[in-house]
Amino acid sequence: MINLKLGYVTNCWGGVVGHPGGVTSVKDAYYLANGSTEEALSDLNSLGYQGFEIFDGNLMQYENSKEDFKNLMKKNELTLIGVYTGANFIYDEILDEELAKINKVAHLANEFGAKHLVIGGGAIRSAGINDTDYKKLGDALEKVKVVAENHNLLASYHPHLGSTVETIEQTRELIKHTSIHLCPDTAHLQAAGSDPAEFIKEFKDRIQYVHLKDFGNDNFQPLGEGTQNLTQVIKELKHMNYNGWITVELDSYYDPKEGAKISKNYLQKNL
Repeated sequence: MINLKLGYVTNCWGGVVGHPGGVTSVKDAYYLANGSTEEALSDLNSLGYQGFEIFDGNLMQYENSKEDFKNLMKKNELTLIGVYTGANFIYDEILDEELAKINKVAHLANEFGAKHLVIGGGAIRSAGINDTDYKKLGDALEKVKVVAENHNLLASYHPHLGSTVETIEQTRELIKHTSIHLCPDTAHLQAAGSDPAEFIKEFKDRIQYVHLKDFGNDNFQPLGEGTQNLTQVIKELKHMNYNGWITVELDSYYDPKEGAKISKNYLQKNL
């Protein structure tokens, strides 16, 4: 048995979209879930989760109503674990704008007591990934690390489908160029053809935070509902004496609360 704190990402309430302003203005290129943060936190509280992660765009919705957000967390007895943000990172001309956006997000996350800054991204060019893109991404992530540290946050890069780094092999290439921590998302790794348990085993010294989700029938699933070898994933976490947050993520589900309940029941039974 390992003693873990359980969290959940609020993006399942409403599904994953993007801030429309980001189409033309880099400073507004936020991730966004289209649902109700209030409903998400109420559901997570009722299910016994202890914390939550939120998209940067949904966090920034409270930039001018900070007390409302603090009261919402207090009412639902939930900790803000972290915020998910990201950028292209490989285009020199806009990098400063992207870092300014991330700095703004990190500042607000710190005000609300978050500990983790989860970073997605690294654009894939229309012609594919250049060999130099791993270094560009790594160099940018070194700057993100500094931004996070300036706001008392721990930055972790999140390999993700549709970004420069999806697989174990691509992660090996990336970490030649950056010392940033890693946040494995077990379903994204599986969907990209990598073994998430092997990822955790190989990069255990870099892992300070974990996203769990299951995968099956070409879809993300609640824990225990897909084909992922979660038993081996949990075994590897035990081997590395992991004692941080386990945060469940499910990008979309017909009933967000029910999906969170299924995953919570699985973790209670297996952890």
